[in-house]
Amino acid sequence: MPEMESPAEAASRRALESMYACLEAGQSFRLEAGAGAGKTYSLIKALRFLIERNKGLYPKRSQQIACITFTNVAKDEIAARTDRSPLVFCETNHAFCWSLISGFQKPVRALIEAMPAWKEKVEEVGGSLGTRSIVYSLGHRSIRDSHVSIHHDDVLPLTISLMEHEKFRRMITDRFPIILVDEYQDTDNEWIEAIKAHFLGQPDAPLFGFFGDHWQKIYGGGCGKLEHPSVTEIGKEANFRSVKVVVDSLNRMRPELQQFVEDLEAEGQVRIFHTNNWHGERQKGAHWGGDLPSADGQATLERVKMALQQDGWNLSPNQTKILMLTHKLLANQQGYSNLATTFRYNESFTKKEHEHIAFFVDQLEPACDAFSAHRYGAMFEALGGTTPQLRSHSDKADWHDAMAQLIEIREAGTVGQVVDHLRALRRPRLPDAVEKRERELREFDTSAGLEKPRILEELQKLRDVSYSEVKALRRYLDGHSPFETKHGVKGAEFENVLVVVGRGWNQYNFGEMLELAGTQMIPAAKEEAFERNRNLFYVACSRPQKRLAVLFTQLLSSSAMATLENWFGADAIELAP
Repeated sequence: MPEMESPAEAASRRALESMYACLEAGQSFRLEAGAGAGKTYSLIKALRFLIERNKGLYPKRSQQIACITFTNVAKDEIAARTDRSPLVFCETNHAFCWSLISGFQKPVRALIEAMPAWKEKVEEVGGSLGTRSIVYSLGHRSIRDSHVSIHHDDVLPLTISLMEHEKFRRMITDRFPIILVDEYQDTDNEWIEAIKAHFLGQPDAPLFGFFGDHWQKIYGGGCGKLEHPSVTEIGKEANFRSVKVVVDSLNRMRPELQQFVEDLEAEGQVRIFHTNNWHGERQKGAHWGGDLPSADGQATLERVKMALQQDGWNLSPNQTKILMLTHKLLANQQGYSNLATTFRYNESFTKKEHEHIAFFVDQLEPACDAFSAHRYGAMFEALGGTTPQLRSHSDKADWHDAMAQLIEIREAGTVGQVVDHLRALRRPRLPDAVEKRERELREFDTSAGLEKPRILEELQKLRDVSYSEVKALRRYLDGHSPFETKHGVKGAEFENVLVVVGRGWNQYNFGEMLELAGTQMIPAAKEEAFERNRNLFYVACSRPQKRLAVLFTQLLSSSAMATLENWFGADAIELAP
């Protein structure tokens, strides 16, 4: 006798059946998969279905199924789970778009000549790129005698511009009759708008399948919810991650996408702590107003952790993740407190919006790790993907010596000393944006009586910070810590999750979000901020498998408390110890 389907399995099957029907009918679709629904599983199922269906036809036509991912990690996972089928072209959006535009050299040259970011460089070579070839490698904008190297930020705008031309669109359709987009909600908004304008609903266009969840859009440039008359919506109403008590809260938070769990009997817990009974002077200011002073916030967190331990929680890092939005508190614990006070906005370092931080965390530190492990190919890949020409043994020795010196400076030097070392030896090169900002700081005339711009003031402070704090920040952002930002855990899951919610971010005010969630209509001026706050809160609360606790260190209004009672139940809400 066959086993009975669980509610989650039944919901997953219904979504897959709808997806297969769209694929067979040539109908574009959007599979909306809430947290824990198994989005990647559905994407792999779609790819395997399409591989089997087209394995005889596509090779004869030199065609492939395109699968566009948000990260290289996702790309590698999808390739592995489809046995690296030659029928699937799986790449990040930038790599996919470069594969499309690289064959259109002449129109790309003309577009580059017209781009404001290239104006100065093009004028330096007489106002024309001539017949130079366009390449995309390390991401530096440069013009050489034989070629032009474009920047990462150039790839999507160039692709969007070329989509205006029928010949380019026809080439895409001929190569990729089916295009699947993973994490669609985080995909560049302007690129998605171009897809809507030029492909969706048009005759002889590729079939598009969009996989994601607009409630999990937490990156600024993403498109969010994708709606188009020619795209069928499929809701995947399953949750294979969390126990019923957690999913019940998510369903009350998000009634339009009800989820069904795998095990109706599995035990779990939700506890919501607030600090409205705290007596004392709370912090003031636009970003910190209403929050506990840092020392009191830290003490409250410690007491909450003790209460959870007494309730049976295992707080070891492999069992419990603490997700924090109070960065002053977090920075002190993690060893980058001076870095945190350098910037006016936390996003400069937590979301790597500052060009120096992005370079250090995303490129330089991974490259140094690879060098220390004698993985030189991985080192160059971390720095941008293309190995420089090493014409002689002395070239290799120069690189080795430069990196060895860099490793030493990183251990005891400042950010400024690291940057000056890289400027002097150019192994590796500083990104164009970092070079530009450093030059602006050097050339700023302090004797002219002008006020130094904030961005240069911040850079001056940053240069004096110990580089060890950058390494500590990187460990934190990469998840090598029991503490995480919610930005760092999308897609991850943990047995227990403790979320610490407070003030201190210019883009986030969760108290206001809870107030707005209880109203019937969100004012248009507040809609974007509301969704940004709501999505991040949803992502955080949907991580745990068994136990969820949330600590609010900020003062909550009566309407915010009413929303918490509606979402989590009055019995789950208590005063922080």
